[in-house]
Amino acid sequence: MTNSSPPDPQGVGQIFALFNEIGIIGQLSRTLFEARLEPGMTIHQFSVLNHLMRVGEGTTPQRMATAFQVPKTSMSHTVAGLVKRGYVTLEPSPTDGRSKCVFTTEAGRACRDRAIAALAPDIAELAPQLPEGLVEALLPHLVTLREVMDAARD
Repeated sequence: MTNSSPPDPQGVGQIFALFNEIGIIGQLSRTLFEARLEPGMTIHQFSVLNHLMRVGEGTTPQRMATAFQVPKTSMSHTVAGLVKRGYVTLEPSPTDGRSKCVFTTEAGRACRDRAIAALAPDIAELAPQLPEGLVEALLPHLVTLREVMDAARD
């Protein structure tokens, strides 16, 4: 008896396998990165700092909660931890007096830079083990996948 898979014209199996690999890579890299963060800093806090520096300053906690797909209360808690550490400030929204906008401080930007620098030795150890050109080849495709998935959730 042969063990054949049913037809998969939409490529569900391959896309699931891709998501599975991305998930495993995400877990491995997150664990490594968490070990390099300064004491008391969480991966969620770093992610907020990185988000602000990547997409721009002055967004609201609600918009960040939507982007991260977490409850607003979770995002507010993360932002409060960053405020306490002096890594972000909350300022009144120029368009809506009821909401606040989040801005990184110089200390927050420096913290993000230190975290990335702390990962450099691990990346330097990993890089020679990867086939030449792999990162350059994969990155544009991963960006496209993220953009398609971002658009689909909105």
